[in-house]
Amino acid sequence: MTPGRLRVLALAVALLGLGACGYSFRGTLPSHIHTVAVPIFLNRTQEPGVDSIITAAVARAFATNGRLRVVRPADADAILDGEIMSYGVWPIAFDPALNIQLYRLAVTLNLRMRDVRRNTVLFQQANVTEQADFRVVGPVSATIAREETALTQASAEIARSIVSLAIDRL
Repeated sequence: MTPGRLRVLALAVALLGLGACGYSFRGTLPSHIHTVAVPIFLNRTQEPGVDSIITAAVARAFATNGRLRVVRPADADAILDGEIMSYGVWPIAFDPALNIQLYRLAVTLNLRMRDVRRNTVLFQQANVTEQADFRVVGPVSATIAREETALTQASAEIARSIVSLAIDRL
């Protein structure tokens, strides 16, 4: 095999390897976007505190992703605004005596990411929905604690989806 063909083969294997590792070549951040602010999302629901839990999860997801540094709005190249439109918990599984065994928590929100430097909208998405299921074990107080855990888990999933959506769209 010639050295040129060997290089092409090595490049092809490397690209396949990157694809297998979960890397994606979709979406490119504009070169001037290095920082993002995530102000507290608006809470349009009757569920107190859901806004701070979800906003914190989104900021953590951006921080751990590493592509954008999370800063305060005054220092940001881009700002992600969010509105929590609905929050609900529904029973989805019952035992033979019709006692609730499993609940589903769902959160729906609207998102808009703005380029502060160029005063443009980078992306806007309505009705982004995530859910998490949680088991009921023991008294009502345990169910409430499990709902909070499920909200935290759903928030982490929402946050990862939002970061992916933002970076893949840009």
